[in-house]
Amino acid sequence: MDPSGPVPAGPAPAVIGSQYNPGDIAWTLTSTALVWLMIPGVGYFYSGMARSKNALSLIMLSCCSIAVVTVQWFLFGYSLAFSKSGSRFIGNFENAFFRGVLDGPSMSSPNLPDIVFAIYQGMFAALTPALAVGAAAERGRILPTLVFVFLWTTFVYDFIACWTWSKNGWAVVMGGLDFAGGTPIHISSGAAALAYAIVLGKRSGDQKDFRPHSMSNVVIGTCFIWFGWFGLNGGSAFSANIHAVMACVVTNLAASIGGLTWVFMDFRYSRKLSVLGFCSGVVAGLVSITPGAGYVSPASAVAIGFLGSIACNMGVRLKHYLEYDDAFDVFAVHGVGGLVGNILTGVFAQASMASLGGPTKIRGGWLDRHWIQVAYQLADSAAGFSWSFGVTCLILIIMNRVPGLALRADLTQEHTGLDLSELGEAAYGHLEDKRTA
Repeated sequence: MDPSGPVPAGPAPAVIGSQYNPGDIAWTLTSTALVWLMIPGVGYFYSGMARSKNALSLIMLSCCSIAVVTVQWFLFGYSLAFSKSGSRFIGNFENAFFRGVLDGPSMSSPNLPDIVFAIYQGMFAALTPALAVGAAAERGRILPTLVFVFLWTTFVYDFIACWTWSKNGWAVVMGGLDFAGGTPIHISSGAAALAYAIVLGKRSGDQKDFRPHSMSNVVIGTCFIWFGWFGLNGGSAFSANIHAVMACVVTNLAASIGGLTWVFMDFRYSRKLSVLGFCSGVVAGLVSITPGAGYVSPASAVAIGFLGSIACNMGVRLKHYLEYDDAFDVFAVHGVGGLVGNILTGVFAQASMASLGGPTKIRGGWLDRHWIQVAYQLADSAAGFSWSFGVTCLILIIMNRVPGLALRADLTQEHTGLDLSELGEAAYGHLEDKRTA
């Protein structure tokens, strides 16, 4: 044999990640982009509901939430929430700086690598504080708010996400059901918003002046949110299969029913078909279906969207009795909607729906004669609300005592508007030019 001849080819080296389903990865990455789009959508939704002099600051806060939480998630947030050797209460620093997060199987699905799961869940983490800070609109300083976002994600969101979705989390071990974020996203952001509104106090000025300045922005924001929610709920199936399809179906149904329900509830009082009412109802329906999106049938989704919208509509009226200034009704829509959705998941969850497309096994809710499930849902909801409200108050009180981190803008800044006083830029520059001319 000629030693200078060609060397026989050996087996080709394995390609990293080749053992995973490309379709599942593609769907989860697409869902990641959809959830990302929800965050500026929240900014536009809030900006439209604010006065024009504060519109840009709210869009800025939403976009900065992506940046701040992305850094926190890389540093240690993902590890605290989802490290595989964590405790039932919180994870550890095993995966800090994404160490060991690449091609190992994720805890969500053996068909999905860790790195895909990490970036997808990072969008959930970025969305949640963006929702919460809406309660402080038009009076909360921007730099302290960004510091709050970092701290809140660390001490509130990461803990609740660990309870709810980590394989070691106490709520998972107990048997709680939360498909896509009823407690980690909605109850936690609603409770944080309530705490923020109470600690910060009411906006200065006449309540009659606190009206939406741009319903177009509200509608655009709602469309982004509704569109992105297909990734929030459908992507939580972590597979491109019939389970994801059903999650999208019930999501769209609940949103539609919620929007129509809110419109007709408001019509009784105003005799007008409110655009703001429709947008609020859509979000209420989306929030309510989130914890049960992978567990309930389309018929149940109709009931959840209807009941969730009614509960959130009534929750909006609560702030007038309790006299707190939650600028955009974050607690009423996300806190109340998340609670109602969690409870109704305990009623309507079905094992047959959960097992679509794969061997996801649950015992179901009341429809499957699993009567204890509602108690599990209530325990999870109460723990999430209490932790978020209590720790948020603590963070805000401590921050307010730190020089340079005072939470509230002074009266001059509030009168001028946070766009010019904090950013030095305006959402509508041509209008500012006319005012100063």
